[in-house]
Amino acid sequence: MNISAIRKEYSLKTLDISDLSNNPIDQFNVWFQEALAAKVIEINAMTLSTIGLDGVPNARIVLLKEVDTGFVFFTNYESQKGKELAKTPFASLTFFWPELERQVRVKGKIEKVSPKLSDEYFFSRPIGSQLGAWTSPQSQKIGSREELEERLKAAENKFKDTTMTRPPHWGGYRLNPNYVEFWQGRPSRLHDRVAYEKNEKDHWDLAILAP
Repeated sequence: MNISAIRKEYSLKTLDISDLSNNPIDQFNVWFQEALAAKVIEINAMTLSTIGLDGVPNARIVLLKEVDTGFVFFTNYESQKGKELAKTPFASLTFFWPELERQVRVKGKIEKVSPKLSDEYFFSRPIGSQLGAWTSPQSQKIGSREELEERLKAAENKFKDTTMTRPPHWGGYRLNPNYVEFWQGRPSRLHDRVAYEKNEKDHWDLAILAP
Protein backbone atom coordinates (compact mmCIF):
# COMPACT_ATOMS: atom_id res chain seq x y z
CA MET A 1 0.00 0.00 0.00
CA ASN A 2 1.39 3.37 -1.05
CA ILE A 3 0.16 5.71 1.67
CA SER A 4 2.00 8.68 0.18
CA ALA A 5 -0.14 8.42 -2.96
CA ILE A 6 -3.42 8.94 -1.07
CA ARG A 7 -4.77 12.38 -1.99
CA LYS A 8 -8.05 14.25 -2.00
CA GLU A 9 -8.57 17.46 -3.92
CA TYR A 10 -10.61 20.00 -1.96
CA SER A 11 -12.92 22.26 -3.94
CA LEU A 12 -16.29 22.60 -2.19
CA LYS A 13 -16.10 26.09 -0.70
CA THR A 14 -13.99 29.18 -0.11
CA LEU A 15 -13.26 31.20 3.02
CA ASP A 16 -13.04 34.99 2.78
CA ILE A 17 -12.06 37.01 5.84
CA SER A 18 -14.55 39.74 4.87
CA ASP A 19 -17.43 37.28 5.27
CA LEU A 20 -16.55 36.27 8.83
CA SER A 21 -18.00 37.39 12.15
CA ASN A 22 -15.87 39.57 14.42
CA ASN A 23 -16.22 36.94 17.14
CA PRO A 24 -14.92 33.38 16.65
CA ILE A 25 -17.62 31.84 18.85
CA ASP A 26 -20.28 33.34 16.58
CA GLN A 27 -18.39 32.12 13.52
CA PHE A 28 -18.03 28.64 15.00
CA ASN A 29 -21.78 28.51 15.57
CA VAL A 30 -22.37 29.44 11.92
CA TRP A 31 -20.09 26.65 10.74
CA PHE A 32 -21.60 24.20 13.24
CA GLN A 33 -25.09 24.88 11.90
CA GLU A 34 -23.83 24.34 8.36
CA ALA A 35 -22.24 21.06 9.47
CA LEU A 36 -25.57 20.01 11.00
CA ALA A 37 -27.33 20.79 7.74
CA ALA A 38 -24.71 18.76 5.87
CA LYS A 39 -25.31 15.82 8.27
CA VAL A 40 -21.67 15.59 9.26
CA ILE A 41 -20.98 12.32 11.07
CA GLU A 42 -20.05 12.77 14.76
CA ILE A 43 -20.24 16.52 14.31
CA ASN A 44 -19.37 17.26 17.94
CA ALA A 45 -16.36 14.93 18.09
CA MET A 46 -13.16 16.87 18.72
CA THR A 47 -9.55 16.05 19.45
CA LEU A 48 -8.60 17.31 22.90
CA SER A 49 -4.85 17.83 23.19
CA THR A 50 -3.27 18.32 26.61
CA ILE A 51 0.24 18.39 28.07
CA GLY A 52 1.02 15.07 29.74
CA LEU A 53 2.43 14.81 33.24
CA ASP A 54 5.71 13.89 31.54
CA GLY A 55 5.64 17.06 29.46
CA VAL A 56 4.76 15.20 26.25
CA PRO A 57 1.61 16.21 24.28
CA ASN A 58 -1.32 13.82 24.66
CA ALA A 59 -4.50 13.67 22.58
CA ARG A 60 -7.83 11.85 22.42
CA ILE A 61 -11.33 12.31 21.00
CA VAL A 62 -13.98 13.79 23.30
CA LEU A 63 -17.44 15.20 22.61
CA LEU A 64 -18.38 18.87 22.63
CA LYS A 65 -21.53 19.32 24.71
CA GLU A 66 -22.10 23.06 24.82
CA VAL A 67 -20.81 26.31 23.33
CA ASP A 68 -21.29 29.38 25.52
CA THR A 69 -18.37 31.71 26.22
CA GLY A 70 -16.16 28.71 25.44
CA PHE A 71 -16.24 25.04 24.52
CA VAL A 72 -17.66 22.66 27.14
CA PHE A 73 -17.03 18.93 27.57
CA PHE A 74 -17.47 16.46 30.43
CA THR A 75 -15.26 13.72 31.83
CA ASN A 76 -13.81 12.04 34.91
CA TYR A 77 -11.70 14.56 36.84
CA GLU A 78 -9.44 11.71 38.01
CA SER A 79 -8.78 10.43 34.48
CA GLN A 80 -5.46 10.93 32.74
CA LYS A 81 -6.68 14.09 31.01
CA GLY A 82 -8.17 15.34 34.27
CA LYS A 83 -4.82 15.01 36.04
CA GLU A 84 -3.04 16.64 33.10
CA LEU A 85 -5.46 19.59 33.10
CA ALA A 86 -5.08 19.99 36.86
CA LYS A 87 -1.32 20.37 36.39
CA THR A 88 -1.38 22.41 33.17
CA PRO A 89 -4.78 24.09 32.64
CA PHE A 90 -4.27 24.80 28.95
CA ALA A 91 -5.40 22.71 26.00
CA SER A 92 -6.30 22.72 22.34
CA LEU A 93 -9.27 21.35 20.39
CA THR A 94 -9.42 20.24 16.77
CA PHE A 95 -12.63 19.69 14.81
CA PHE A 96 -12.49 18.06 11.36
CA TRP A 97 -15.59 17.99 9.18
CA PRO A 98 -14.55 16.18 5.96
CA GLU A 99 -18.02 16.42 4.46
CA LEU A 100 -17.48 20.20 4.26
CA GLU A 101 -13.67 20.03 3.85
CA ARG A 102 -13.31 22.14 7.01
CA GLN A 103 -11.23 22.18 10.14
CA VAL A 104 -11.37 24.35 13.26
CA ARG A 105 -8.51 24.64 15.74
CA VAL A 106 -8.96 26.18 19.19
CA LYS A 107 -6.42 26.97 21.91
CA GLY A 108 -7.03 28.38 25.37
CA LYS A 109 -7.20 28.06 29.13
CA ILE A 110 -9.26 25.38 30.87
CA GLU A 111 -11.58 25.85 33.83
CA LYS A 112 -14.10 23.59 35.51
CA VAL A 113 -17.73 24.48 34.85
CA SER A 114 -20.13 25.13 37.72
CA PRO A 115 -21.51 22.18 39.72
CA LYS A 116 -24.96 23.28 38.53
CA LEU A 117 -24.01 22.88 34.86
CA SER A 118 -22.34 19.53 35.58
CA ASP A 119 -25.48 18.34 37.38
CA GLU A 120 -27.75 19.49 34.55
CA TYR A 121 -25.79 17.58 31.96
CA PHE A 122 -25.22 14.51 34.14
CA PHE A 123 -28.93 14.03 34.82
CA SER A 124 -29.79 14.55 31.15
CA ARG A 125 -27.77 11.44 30.27
CA PRO A 126 -29.26 7.94 29.96
CA ILE A 127 -29.25 5.97 33.22
CA GLY A 128 -26.65 3.61 31.78
CA SER A 129 -24.25 6.50 31.21
CA GLN A 130 -24.89 7.79 34.73
CA LEU A 131 -24.04 4.39 36.15
CA GLY A 132 -21.02 4.22 33.86
CA ALA A 133 -19.62 7.38 35.45
CA TRP A 134 -19.76 5.64 38.84
CA THR A 135 -18.40 2.39 37.40
CA SER A 136 -15.28 3.33 35.47
CA PRO A 137 -12.02 4.32 37.20
CA GLN A 138 -11.17 6.02 33.92
CA SER A 139 -7.59 5.63 32.62
CA GLN A 140 -6.60 3.32 35.48
CA LYS A 141 -5.38 -0.21 34.79
CA ILE A 142 -7.92 -2.96 35.49
CA GLY A 143 -7.48 -6.71 35.57
CA SER A 144 -10.30 -7.72 33.24
CA ARG A 145 -13.63 -6.83 31.68
CA GLU A 146 -15.26 -8.89 34.41
CA GLU A 147 -13.87 -6.51 37.00
CA LEU A 148 -15.61 -3.64 35.24
CA GLU A 149 -18.88 -5.57 35.11
CA GLU A 150 -18.64 -6.28 38.83
CA ARG A 151 -18.17 -2.57 39.48
CA LEU A 152 -21.28 -1.88 37.36
CA LYS A 153 -23.31 -4.35 39.44
CA ALA A 154 -22.13 -2.62 42.61
CA ALA A 155 -23.21 0.76 41.22
CA GLU A 156 -26.62 -0.65 40.21
CA ASN A 157 -27.10 -2.06 43.71
CA LYS A 158 -26.00 1.21 45.31
CA PHE A 159 -28.73 3.18 43.53
CA LYS A 160 -31.40 0.50 43.45
CA ASP A 161 -33.26 1.98 46.37
CA THR A 162 -31.84 5.48 46.53
CA THR A 163 -31.71 8.58 44.35
CA MET A 164 -28.95 8.81 41.79
CA THR A 165 -26.26 11.42 42.45
CA ARG A 166 -23.45 12.78 40.33
CA PRO A 167 -20.04 11.34 41.26
CA PRO A 168 -17.80 13.96 42.89
CA HIS A 169 -15.03 12.96 40.49
CA TRP A 170 -17.11 13.63 37.36
CA GLY A 171 -18.03 16.95 35.73
CA GLY A 172 -17.38 19.52 33.06
CA TYR A 173 -14.59 21.66 31.72
CA ARG A 174 -14.74 24.80 29.62
CA LEU A 175 -11.96 25.79 27.24
CA ASN A 176 -11.93 29.58 27.06
CA PRO A 177 -10.33 30.38 23.71
CA ASN A 178 -7.57 32.87 23.04
CA TYR A 179 -6.91 31.53 19.53
CA VAL A 180 -9.33 30.06 16.97
CA GLU A 181 -8.42 29.11 13.41
CA PHE A 182 -10.83 28.29 10.59
CA TRP A 183 -9.52 26.18 7.71
CA GLN A 184 -11.26 25.58 4.40
CA GLY A 185 -9.82 23.06 1.96
CA ARG A 186 -8.94 24.44 -1.48
CA PRO A 187 -7.43 22.96 -4.67
CA SER A 188 -3.69 22.28 -4.98
CA ARG A 189 -3.29 22.43 -1.20
CA LEU A 190 -3.62 26.23 -1.32
CA HIS A 191 -6.13 26.17 1.51
CA ASP A 192 -7.90 29.16 3.08
CA ARG A 193 -6.95 29.84 6.70
CA VAL A 194 -8.17 32.64 8.95
CA ALA A 195 -7.03 33.01 12.57
CA TYR A 196 -8.61 34.90 15.45
CA GLU A 197 -6.26 35.87 18.27
CA LYS A 198 -7.05 37.80 21.44
CA ASN A 199 -5.02 40.97 21.90
CA GLU A 200 -3.96 42.82 25.05
CA LYS A 201 -7.31 44.64 25.17
CA ASP A 202 -9.17 41.31 25.15
CA HIS A 203 -10.46 41.96 21.62
CA TRP A 204 -10.12 39.66 18.65
CA ASP A 205 -7.64 40.31 15.84
CA LEU A 206 -8.20 38.50 12.54
CA ALA A 207 -5.46 37.47 10.13
CA ILE A 208 -5.15 35.45 6.95
CA LEU A 209 -2.58 32.64 7.22
CA ALA A 210 -0.62 31.05 4.42
CA PRO A 211 -1.66 27.42 3.82
